Amino acid sequence: MTDLIHKRILVKFSGESVAGDDEHGIDPKILDQMASSVSACKELGAQIGIVIGGGNLFRGEKLNKAGMDRVAGDHMGMLATVMNGIALRDALERAGIKTRVMSAISMSGMVEHYDRRLAIQLLSDGYVVIFTAGTGNPFFTTDTAGCLRAIETQSDLMLKATRVDGVYDSDPEINKDAEFFSELSFDDAISKNLKVMDATALTLARDHKLPIKVFNVNKPNALKNIICGEKIGTLIS
Repeated sequence: MTDLIHKRILVKFSGESVAGDDEHGIDPKILDQMASSVSACKELGAQIGIVIGGGNLFRGEKLNKAGMDRVAGDHMGMLATVMNGIALRDALERAGIKTRVMSAISMSGMVEHYDRRLAIQLLSDGYVVIFTAGTGNPFFTTDTAGCLRAIETQSDLMLKATRVDGVYDSDPEINKDAEFFSELSFDDAISKNLKVMDATALTLARDHKLPIKVFNVNKPNALKNIICGEKIGTLIS
């Protein structure tokens, strides 16, 4: 068996990644690919928490600019993450992976309300735990929620799945000469305003010494290779 370097991890998937090429909605093939990637890690004995965004189903920013109350928009966005979480749970369970969905907002009968101690116990017992509804509060991103849940569940590493190979000084999909960073300090990531995630999330991770790995989710076996110590993507620490 390949040796694990990172036994308990928190993976942050964007809502857009669930949509695939369509950018909106949910692509079942993408969910199955995610489930396969998670399964490969579980076979090595990894404990996996997941935070998922909701941008494929709802984007509050546009409606906010059009006059919608920001808090109302954020609440709708939280509900979108729960929908994605339920969809991902279905894919994971079809792949034979024990999975629970927890929500920061109480939704009795649909998903469990977030409980830190129960989440840690479930991870220890071999369940994948999907954390939804962000932090349960408006004005906070799902990146911040990912850092928060990783810290609360005593994860070794947070992984942010993206469409590119890591962190660059500009958008590599627009600028082919963008500079790639294999490693960054939290302070550099914040001061350079590299847009990898918001300053609140980075500051929270920095203050609690939570390392973050930014990687290309479309690379075969990327997740498995990272938890086994392969140098892929960008490490922020």
